[in-house]
Amino acid sequence: MITSLLMYLKVLLVGGTICMIGEIIIITTKLTPARILVVFLMIGAVLGGFNVYQYIIEWAGAGATIPITGFGAGLARGAIIGAKTNGLFGALGGGLIATSVGIAVSIGLSYLIAFFTNSKTKKN
Repeated sequence: MITSLLMYLKVLLVGGTICMIGEIIIITTKLTPARILVVFLMIGAVLGGFNVYQYIIEWAGAGATIPITGFGAGLARGAIIGAKTNGLFGALGGGLIATSVGIAVSIGLSYLIAFFTNSKTKKN
């Protein structure tokens, strides 16, 4: 029971810290959320490429894999594995193969949400 609570605390600590950093950047800078997402994705890819992010994943679990930084690390890990097995073309497709389930679920859920909701234009 205590180990479960400690794992939940680690997940909350790491995932919450990543989200908090994103919110601080949104509040204090003029960067758009899309640019911040790209920056976080690239940070995850760089840390994943150097195998640093894997240690964070092992310690925090879902707190590190669910944010966009975890997606970037997964892309980098897949590209490295693909490059080792199939060369340049493996590097190009390896990241997509490694993250294909997440991409498919995102597209499918986005379609379902768009199908069952009414979109509204944003008022200035």
